[in-house]
Amino acid sequence: MHRYKISDAVNLAEASYQGKRHPSLTTKIARSLDKDDVQAHLLDNGILLIPGSNSLMDYLRFNLRVLNIGGKRYRMSNETTQKGASGTVWHQGFLAHAKVIYDWIEQLGEKPTYIIGHSLGAASTQILSKSWTVPGIGFAAPRPRRSRGRVKDDNLCLCINRNDDTVCDLPVSFHHMGQVHRCSPRRSVFGPDHAMKHYRTAVEEQQAAGKLHNQWPR
Repeated sequence: MHRYKISDAVNLAEASYQGKRHPSLTTKIARSLDKDDVQAHLLDNGILLIPGSNSLMDYLRFNLRVLNIGGKRYRMSNETTQKGASGTVWHQGFLAHAKVIYDWIEQLGEKPTYIIGHSLGAASTQILSKSWTVPGIGFAAPRPRRSRGRVKDDNLCLCINRNDDTVCDLPVSFHHMGQVHRCSPRRSVFGPDHAMKHYRTAVEEQQAAGKLHNQWPR
């Protein structure tokens, strides 16, 4: 099973917002998706990057109010759910976002070796990690799963969440997929603490303190 350094995953998640415009990804991106308000990048080594909302205000403006995916409006407030292919019940908006990426990868005839996402991308990371049974890391991960308790293959996904990031506890009646590592940074951020740059700091502090392992899966 593919393993990856968490510190390197932080770098890729942060760079994913710029795509090929980021120097570290210019020669590494094999394919990119930009469709129906969904973005994703498949690297030449099989890693799938899924950017989401890089700030709390973006998340509140676009995700908590309305996810407009494929011309259909999804609201988080109504807690609409839908079964995925595995039978797991997901938040319908997050599932719709993940399905755009899933269909794109399937059309390419590919299968990712690893998935890394942030925010809305971390919600899809949790879903797609189960769909393809591959490891994944989600930073600032919201809750996409309706049911409580363990499900098959949920051990493949790691969610790294800051305790001072409100998004990680939404929607309140849903649950995370896989293992959740909660970070308590030495300093809280004044204002939005959802951006990847704040997760970089949290991961560095947690690893320096020996509270977070170096790679995933361990």
